[in-house]
Amino acid sequence: MKFLNILIIIFISLTSSIKADFNENFKNNNKENGKLILIRHAYAPGNGDPENFKINDCTSQRNLNQSGREQAKKIGITLKKLKINLNNIYSSEWCRCQDTAKIAFNKYENLNYLNSFYSSKYSKNKKKQIIELKNFIKNWDQNKDLVLITHYVVILELLGLATNSGDIVFFDKDFNVLNLINTLS
Repeated sequence: MKFLNILIIIFISLTSSIKADFNENFKNNNKENGKLILIRHAYAPGNGDPENFKINDCTSQRNLNQSGREQAKKIGITLKKLKINLNNIYSSEWCRCQDTAKIAFNKYENLNYLNSFYSSKYSKNKKKQIIELKNFIKNWDQNKDLVLITHYVVILELLGLATNSGDIVFFDKDFNVLNLINTLS
């Protein structure tokens, strides 16, 4: 029992110092222009989409519920408080991502390489999409903030990071995670 308590104390100590370093690194980097931000769409109950969903038909997709719409508002408020320049917002073509963008920022452009490749219907696009997305990010003007609204699978593939609905991830051009803000509550 004592051994378990010691392990728990060590774990808490280590994760607290890692988190403190993580947050300090973010504070230093947040003063500069050119922030790169990935957002997993706000809460949409369920997993994946119905088998016969259509990308241009929101009624056939998994969509935000009331909690998701409230979370999308919180995403917008959070980035405004952080003084993020919200002129460059791109979204997946899936309705739950577009709705997150509309509610949070009231504007966006679609970028098809932010689309999900979770379903077997789109899994063949994964490699091409990630290459195009990485090129888009690497060629982005370093002086402009970039906000990308996408899906769990895209963020996981790009950054190796598992995210919750509505998570806001700050990263650099080398695809290192600088900070993660969770908007679930």
